Amino acid sequence: MDGKANKPVLERLSHLVGTKNKLGKAIKGYSKYREANQIATHFSEYLLPVIASSCALKAQSYSIRHSVYCEELKLEATRPNRQESDEFDAYSIPCLIRHVSSDTIAGTVRMVRPTLESELLPIEKYCMHAITNDALLPTNFERSSICEISRLAIPAHFRRRSMDHFSGAEVGKLNPSTFSQTELRCFPFIAVGLYLTATALIIQEGIEHVYVMVEPRLAKNMRLVGIKFKQIGPVIDYHGQRAAHHVDLKALKYGLSGGFAVMRDDIVAKLAQEY
Repeated sequence: MDGKANKPVLERLSHLVGTKNKLGKAIKGYSKYREANQIATHFSEYLLPVIASSCALKAQSYSIRHSVYCEELKLEATRPNRQESDEFDAYSIPCLIRHVSSDTIAGTVRMVRPTLESELLPIEKYCMHAITNDALLPTNFERSSICEISRLAIPAHFRRRSMDHFSGAEVGKLNPSTFSQTELRCFPFIAVGLYLTATALIIQEGIEHVYVMVEPRLAKNMRLVGIKFKQIGPVIDYHGQRAAHHVDLKALKYGLSGGFAVMRDDIVAKLAQEY
């Protein structure tokens, strides 16, 4: 049988029309979206959400942050205890993603949740000048109705589709030869899983206004997932090229569709069982 006949219809059509025209680009975009939805449905087989409710889990979160922000990216000074933490952690909830087969933490992010008037969001302390949409300034709202998602950190060996280039010493307990291709394809969705874990907490708490300071590329990717980050200021140089974004509770609840809605609902269910 002709090998071309075995190819999916969209792949054959894409080959015929090319990718330099609107139809070709639309087909390519749809194919990527469909693939992403399929991968999202496999996410929970390999990766699990965890809320750092214990000192030990918080220490793991701070350790990953130190590895990424201090040692790898050199955005922060190294600490003798190899724990990267700051004043905002006193009123933050760290969210983690655990890699099931190796029982290692594959990434972390935190939800900064102020309750007192004296407790600021990181974006308020360092980047208020980067918010030009006056209607969405955090200071317009009650402290209990705002939060910020920050300090996203994913170890280098989980930011690759293939782990063949890493030695055993670099990946620790991870054994690349045991991973299926489906499992490897899930790894780029760790950041999405972290945001959705934070989203589950935000929905649970009914927090109405969420702020993030992220790279435009990540904001665009999250919009493709269905989380509509609204840019509320220009791109500035803050730990790289980043811009202030806002997302409201309604968008978090109802913006997702397809495999990503399944992924979020699965995360919500798992967190409800454990916490």
